[in-house]
Amino acid sequence: MPRNRKASASHEVDMLNGPIWSKLLLFAIPLTMTSILQQLFNSADTAVVGHFVSSEAQAAVGANSAVINLLVNTFVGISVGANVVVAALAARKEEERIHRAVHTVIAFSLLVSAGIFLVGELLAAPILRLMATPEDVMDLAAWYLRLYLLGVPFEMVYNFGSAVLRSKGDSKRPLLALFFSGVLNVAMNLFFVVALHRSVDGVAVATVLSNAVAAGLVLHFLAKEEGAFQFRWKDLCLDRDLLSRVVQIGLPAGLQGAVFSVSNMCIQSAINSFGSPAVAGASIATYFDLFTYYFSGGMAQACLTFASQNHAVGREKRCTAVFRDSILLGLLLTFSAGMVFYFGRAMFLGFYTKDAVVLAFAVSKMRHSMVTQFLEVPFDMPGSMLRSYDHPLAPAVITVIGTCVFRLGWVFLVFPHDRDYARLMNVYPISWILTDILMLVTWAIVRRNWNRKHPGYGKTQAEKGNLTAAS
Repeated sequence: MPRNRKASASHEVDMLNGPIWSKLLLFAIPLTMTSILQQLFNSADTAVVGHFVSSEAQAAVGANSAVINLLVNTFVGISVGANVVVAALAARKEEERIHRAVHTVIAFSLLVSAGIFLVGELLAAPILRLMATPEDVMDLAAWYLRLYLLGVPFEMVYNFGSAVLRSKGDSKRPLLALFFSGVLNVAMNLFFVVALHRSVDGVAVATVLSNAVAAGLVLHFLAKEEGAFQFRWKDLCLDRDLLSRVVQIGLPAGLQGAVFSVSNMCIQSAINSFGSPAVAGASIATYFDLFTYYFSGGMAQACLTFASQNHAVGREKRCTAVFRDSILLGLLLTFSAGMVFYFGRAMFLGFYTKDAVVLAFAVSKMRHSMVTQFLEVPFDMPGSMLRSYDHPLAPAVITVIGTCVFRLGWVFLVFPHDRDYARLMNVYPISWILTDILMLVTWAIVRRNWNRKHPGYGKTQAEKGNLTAAS
């Protein structure tokens, strides 16, 4: 075996054979740490300007958190399509189609990101005004967002390139790329703000440059691959059939992330009505919400990739075990992380601000939205299973109904009659419980119907014989 192939294989997890729960952890933990580091390094912008510039600058960066999360959730959602498609091809060892799929998704990421960049530059200020961003931070917030958007193409390439690596069982090298670029981001934040005395523009430029490094490293890893997964610029293409499949699966997930984020933007607009201290406090608390959620999100991505590979080759019993172990591990990890961050809140929040009013708003949000974050697990895992079983639209529709529509109703119908900050935060756990119920019921129905329509799929000859005898 060539040396490069051995090096590559050392990063990969065999999803089709061996124990499941330990391999889920081995695959999911790097995914989780990648997301946490990505958010942690992004939150460094808030921390640096809060400590070295002003609370207004901190609020200006924080006012963009919902918009940036909208972009990130959309990117990650659409890249789910690449993950599912390439994982299934890898399980079936369809080398030629794998090669075309790799180059199709990278080309697609570049095209989509260019469109997002252009639209975002035109709508940056109107979006922030629509969210009732406080006037005292409006100019700084718009300037930060316009600069941040320069890094969108790099962020898209990183997410899609990482999805390709994960589809073959490699979740470690995307983490390495992000860790290196994130450390660089923090260093450049301090250089631009402390040494060059820049404000929000300094941290925005640092973020763009670090995203470029992350994208470059992922493409470098793919270029060093051998065989079907090797990336070459000259092979960029848009295979119509493969792209259609990626979009069919990824677009509903991307729209789900987008609509989910839009509902959070509406909540953000309600938070903005409490003034810039609330904006800064809520944005800081949101970082820890996301740190906690990423344990569920990482396990959900692991569930998706494992289920996609096993379902592609008919290992249905293993798919059931993947679902079960993913739920149990996701609940354990997410609940534990929430408790650590909440009971250590004095230390964690202290990294971002010393302002007592800002801290009060941050603690209130953590109490309502982070401690109950584990409630997202029972709808994340069924959503992953539905996508791997070729039902990408169902989790998107359920999330829109159970989370987005409900939250919009809460903000526009309940909140105006009782403008209490803590009561506004109750929208999170209530919407999660509603979505849990809808998603679990839908997955149970889909799986039952699948088993009825494909009674012999993935079964041994002896099992098929028993089915025939029983009928």
